[in-house]
Amino acid sequence: MKILHAAAECFPLAKTGGLGDVLGALPFAQRAAGADARVMLPAYRGVRQKLGNAARLGKLSIRGQSCEIVSGELANSEAQVLPVLVVDCPALFDRDGNPYEDANGRAFADNALRFGYFSEAIAQIASGAISAFTPDVVNLHDWQAALAAPLLRLLQRRPRIVFTIHNLAYQGLFGRAEFDALGLPATWWQAEQLEFWGGFSFIKGGLNFSDAITTVSPTYAAEIQTPEFGCALDGVLRTHADKLHGIVNGVDQTAWNPVTDQLLDRNYGRADVAVGKRANKQILQQELGLEVGDTPLVAFIGRLAEQKGADLILDARDELLALPAQYAILASGDPKLQSAFRSFAYHAPEGRVAVHIAHDERLAHRLNAAADLLLMPSRFEPCGLNQMYAQRYGTLPLVHRTGGLADTVIDATDANLSDGSATGVHFNNADIGGVVYGVRRGLELLADDAITAHLRKAGMNRDFSWTQSAQRYLALYTSLLNPG
Repeated sequence: MKILHAAAECFPLAKTGGLGDVLGALPFAQRAAGADARVMLPAYRGVRQKLGNAARLGKLSIRGQSCEIVSGELANSEAQVLPVLVVDCPALFDRDGNPYEDANGRAFADNALRFGYFSEAIAQIASGAISAFTPDVVNLHDWQAALAAPLLRLLQRRPRIVFTIHNLAYQGLFGRAEFDALGLPATWWQAEQLEFWGGFSFIKGGLNFSDAITTVSPTYAAEIQTPEFGCALDGVLRTHADKLHGIVNGVDQTAWNPVTDQLLDRNYGRADVAVGKRANKQILQQELGLEVGDTPLVAFIGRLAEQKGADLILDARDELLALPAQYAILASGDPKLQSAFRSFAYHAPEGRVAVHIAHDERLAHRLNAAADLLLMPSRFEPCGLNQMYAQRYGTLPLVHRTGGLADTVIDATDANLSDGSATGVHFNNADIGGVVYGVRRGLELLADDAITAHLRKAGMNRDFSWTQSAQRYLALYTSLLNPG
């Protein structure tokens, strides 16, 4: 089976969040299962130079703008090789900043043109315009690639089209001027196609023109069909409910393994998790200026954004400081929240709160190894990865019962504690009360050494590898290629 994954990110070539991690892992897992999976993305600044065996494959001309298609390879930690295609158009993609924003954090004014161009390149590659590789399935990821779905429908012989929603809140919304500039068929300007409240939506192309829609957890697949989580597209998603599937993301269990993780101060496994975590905690406590000792350490790792509920930690600061715990925050994002967290640390009692404003991969690994509890108060969470990393490291996740958090953390109810399956704590509300309940419940569990040991063991025993997810995607592709 020949599969082309098309997305705006692929780790380590380009990454701003979980999308990049997925594209840097899922295709490798599918290749390990015997499929010919490949990835296609724009050639942002420096991407071409990161490819192994980079070579010019051919040239495309789209709306008077030419680009080179460059083929290359990525290798993972297990020496697997993934073929990659990049769309090298310097006028559109060779810029300072990240894939979507300039160096000052402002969205590029021509993002509709940039990702419309990328979508047309996807369709041309899938048609065999340059390469002998003509995919059986094109899996489009998020709004930046979604416009390729209706464009692929125009091909005389087309692949099956799968559209994956990583976060419905990002939809690629633009106006009539951008629609006309892209030269899209006038018939697509209607609610059943691309039109959306007087503008148009890239993501509706993926929803309305794909053969199947996936999203990154079963609970999120159900949630986005409701007004609360549907971002004004719940009606469209209910219309397509028969082709909507929730498949939980995996994680790289080689990179996130406390036994072999070279970023840790002390490695450990299930047999010595208590000793290993205590050693890592004491080293990190000293480094971060926290009081060194056995005080439970609660971590928050993530983006400072409304979705992630970081503001709820600030709102609950007085109640949290009243609990017998210390707090370590590793995050970046909204400048106002960054300033507020620095103030939280400054005014807190000495040795109780440490705040590190950065994206720091090494510190993220070390925090997972050192922390006793990981707090994730996300208002919504399509899948989430940190709660899976935490369990791998014997850290108990405290999560709002939503999306992938609900699907990947087993709540410490009496029944789940009795049968040994519990791995963390769910709280029902993304508010001050929910956050405080989650931390208080986590501290209650930690107070019992036997329960803590069982929770850690259950979490560390879980299989979060990409193997299962890859098989589910392949089964879906097969069902599209062989209907009935």
